[in-house]
Amino acid sequence: MKPIGSSSSQSSISNSIGIDNEPVEVDHDVPALISLFNETFSDFNTRLVLGSDEPIYLPANEACAYHQIVFAHGFFSSALHEISHWCIAGEARRKLEDYGYWYCPDGREEQQQADFEKVEIKPQAIEWAMTEAAGRTFQVSTDNLNGAEPDREGFTRNVAAQLQRYKAEGFPPRAARFIRALEQTFLSKAPHHAEDSAPNQHTSTPVGGNAA
Repeated sequence: MKPIGSSSSQSSISNSIGIDNEPVEVDHDVPALISLFNETFSDFNTRLVLGSDEPIYLPANEACAYHQIVFAHGFFSSALHEISHWCIAGEARRKLEDYGYWYCPDGREEQQQADFEKVEIKPQAIEWAMTEAAGRTFQVSTDNLNGAEPDREGFTRNVAAQLQRYKAEGFPPRAARFIRALEQTFLSKAPHHAEDSAPNQHTSTPVGGNAA
């Protein structure tokens, strides 16, 4: 997802080049994750793509016949975060770049951060479930290193409460489908990975609510 004012790109994103044209060091499970998503959702004409910088959702157009969920720098957590947003985006939203939302970058003021946390509760609850299904450790992303101090503990409680509601009442259909696929593919693996000790790598923030 891109911050306000950044330019869009409708071309297919490279899956091997990172910042300053340096090779991306890919988590060893990322290729399997990409294949799993693409196979699981082949009926949606949507592919998970390893990007070089900002995460972004790109709908199909004349230059690319399929929709792209582009995640940042080869991070497994970034991929799950972007997938979680896609899982709650409605059909109309999925026809628009970044689901039709403007995004506010790191450095948000207190009210902007509060707005961020409201709209991130559901996708991060889904991401939490997906992370568990992949045998990894989840950490919420308050994503505001250069802005107002976030209430990380309060946000974590809100995301956890939403996760419990989803577990009790059911996940959105695409989320439920991918959680099952992740469990079948990854859950038998070791639960801890080096990346899980670092904050989630999300670089921009939706303003105006979850895609629906």
